[in-house]
Amino acid sequence: MMRTTLTLDPDVARKVAELRQQGRRSLKEVINQALRAGLALKGKPGRRKVRFRVRAHHCGFRPGVDPERLNQLVDQLAADDFTREVESASGDGSAR
Repeated sequence: MMRTTLTLDPDVARKVAELRQQGRRSLKEVINQALRAGLALKGKPGRRKVRFRVRAHHCGFRPGVDPERLNQLVDQLAADDFTREVESASGDGSAR
């Protein structure tokens, strides 16, 4: 048996306190169990992450449509909608 002073970071101390309350265990039991679990993992390979892959596909734009300039198309459509709203509000079909 070894006695030592251990300073825990605040987040670790909160987690230890939660585990103590959940299992109604002593600080010594919780710390020893956590250390054993962590030390048992030492040197073991972790779970491999699945690589994220982007699969390119044809986007279906017609010839002459520049996908880099689609924001201009959206702006033009918004301007056309605004013009139609103004014309319908004026009642005579002409913008003022």
